[in-house]
Amino acid sequence: MTRLKKTRTAVAGALMAALLAGCTAEAASISADTASSGGAGSVSAEEVAAVTGVTVGDALAANVTPEDVDVTYDEDDVVEVALSGDSATSDSDAVTAADGTVTITAAGTYRLSGTLAGQVVVDSPDDGVVRLVLDDAAISSSTTAAIAFLDAGSAVVVLADGSTNTLSDGADPTADDAEPNGALYSTADLVVTGDGSLAVTGNANDGIASKDGLVIAGGAITVDAVDDGIRGKDYLVFSGGDVTVTAGGDGLKSDNAEDAAAGYVYVSGGTAEVTAGGDGVSAATDVVVGGGAVTVTSGGGAGQAVADDASAKGLKGDVSVVVGGGTVEVDAADDAVHSDGAVSVTDGTLTLASGDDGVHAEADLTVAGGTLTVSESYEALESAVVTISGGSLDVTASDDGVNLSGGSGALTISGGTLVVDAEGDGLDSIGAGTMTGGTVVVSGTTAGGNGGLDLDGGLTVDGGVLLVTDSGSMSMSPSADSAQGWVAASLGSSLPAGTVVQVLDDAGEVVATYTAQKSMATLVYSAGDVASGATYSIVSGGTASGDDTGGLAPGGSAEGAAELTSVTAGAALAGGMGGGMGGAPGAGGGFDGGPRPGN
Repeated sequence: MTRLKKTRTAVAGALMAALLAGCTAEAASISADTASSGGAGSVSAEEVAAVTGVTVGDALAANVTPEDVDVTYDEDDVVEVALSGDSATSDSDAVTAADGTVTITAAGTYRLSGTLAGQVVVDSPDDGVVRLVLDDAAISSSTTAAIAFLDAGSAVVVLADGSTNTLSDGADPTADDAEPNGALYSTADLVVTGDGSLAVTGNANDGIASKDGLVIAGGAITVDAVDDGIRGKDYLVFSGGDVTVTAGGDGLKSDNAEDAAAGYVYVSGGTAEVTAGGDGVSAATDVVVGGGAVTVTSGGGAGQAVADDASAKGLKGDVSVVVGGGTVEVDAADDAVHSDGAVSVTDGTLTLASGDDGVHAEADLTVAGGTLTVSESYEALESAVVTISGGSLDVTASDDGVNLSGGSGALTISGGTLVVDAEGDGLDSIGAGTMTGGTVVVSGTTAGGNGGLDLDGGLTVDGGVLLVTDSGSMSMSPSADSAQGWVAASLGSSLPAGTVVQVLDDAGEVVATYTAQKSMATLVYSAGDVASGATYSIVSGGTASGDDTGGLAPGGSAEGAAELTSVTAGAALAGGMGGGMGGAPGAGGGFDGGPRPGN
């Protein structure tokens, strides 16, 4: 696989032009206002292009690979270190104890047992691996880190089978910028593994912190920190274990912003439950989820306010967020998933609740697979470019369901299933949209001032199944030049939730059956069996059958149904933009009316 090139250069003026393969320069551009607002100011066009729609493998290929550290050891080679009070005893010359500090000065494997009121320091000048096996060890320092790897080729902490271990540092408010800045601290690449348990309390700053890379491979680990919970500067990788983090700052973090191939968080296994005052998972470059389970509550959850200068997002990757497996559950006061660059979902299950956007990407949002549910949001999906080619999406928003922001916007739907419940616009763009496949069901607003569709450049439907309802005050039908037939009808009055509405062809056969998810006054429907120029009746009072998709059922009977109106499919529209909007149905099967207000 070719390594993806990522450069970290500032954006000036328009963020990108002709950036995304298959998109025009107009559709792919972001306005200078967006770039200058700080939303995407640190992410270059090259970076966004490199992570648009990529898989987990693609994303990992663009980043440094964690060092292959040997965590295994021979019991015959283990050095025993007995901790007691403010001292320790050992038969090894590489272990000394003085004034509450136990110092290890050579590579090797050391088993720590007992209780220490002080600190364990690793100061090994050679390039070997130093393994600390914690076997019922309780280490508490009143002034600094409980364990500090100050010099080692590589650092390993092994949690002995069945053991219970605790680490805590001193609450020194003057030590915010000092190092060591974690209860468990390392200047070398650090691996934490084993089948025991570890409770870490970061009273001064972070819980677990590495100035290089950090891998969590095993153990039942609980971290409670006043600032960040678990932080690896070059990378933070979870491949196993059961981790619970409570943090005043960010929960899981990698913050190397100087190296474009570093500063990432990768979850491939294990479980991580994070409660954070700041961001749940934060990366200077990429957040990548390929397996395991991540549960995040940030900023108190979706119902909480966020200060103007604070960030309380669920998953935040400055360059990208890539999900290709595993499960992600987020309840965030701010965006549930956020990137200043791109978000790509190819697999996995995401369940999101947000006080702001469900998924926000400044440049590009691509969904090609997986299951994505946004149960609560202001705007459910927001980006300058949105591409849906697969997956199952079910999103709820108090404003827009899918919002194309910045530049001219570009919405492309070629597969998958998208169900939208929005009290603003269902699909909203100042640009154009194209649908060539998939299924889209929009339950639009029940109030005035918005519509199920609001695309200034129109929505061209050349394939797939589209059903849209709204209140009728600002309704819009597909573009007149759509290759696929469509019908658009005003129903005469608002029908209540639960009403079964059906589209019948001129032979009385049921073409579509929909159960209203909330009150509705208009209906737009397009599918491959809708013939332009043919007459269709809209009826209510029939029955639906089969498992529905957002209310759209696979079958139904119109027996006993009453006709609401009839329309002609796909004829020229009498007025308006993008197929017409507002007012009574015209002979063309669309909506008459004058120009609409802007988005």
